[in-house]
Amino acid sequence: MIDQCSLHVTDLERSRSFYDAALGRLGIPTGRPERSGVHWAREGGEAFSINAVRPGHNGRQVREAHLAFVARSRPAVDAFHAAALRAGGRNDREPGLRPEYHPNYYAALVLDPDGHRIEAVCHVPD
Repeated sequence: MIDQCSLHVTDLERSRSFYDAALGRLGIPTGRPERSGVHWAREGGEAFSINAVRPGHNGRQVREAHLAFVARSRPAVDAFHAAALRAGGRNDREPGLRPEYHPNYYAALVLDPDGHRIEAVCHVPD
């Protein structure tokens, strides 16, 4: 549904380390530095980037966002959560089923270094 997405962050290197660790557990290759940030992509598919915010630059600020990344399995969700916490993220919701969404919705949420809510979700039955 979404082709690409980007977030503004206050510390590019800290955030790059966080996302490399967490997204790597979902099978997403290591981020690639670009002009003003870092870019992650799956071959022929979706893309995600982070860009550093410079204070006062065009009035941009870091505002809370919520992004959910697809996980191919429940163990991948668990691994994402553990890696994100080890990389400096904070727990928002432990890995588990969320039947309020649908019977197979298995997810975990963390807060990245800037407070963005980052989720890994698997919709496949165990």
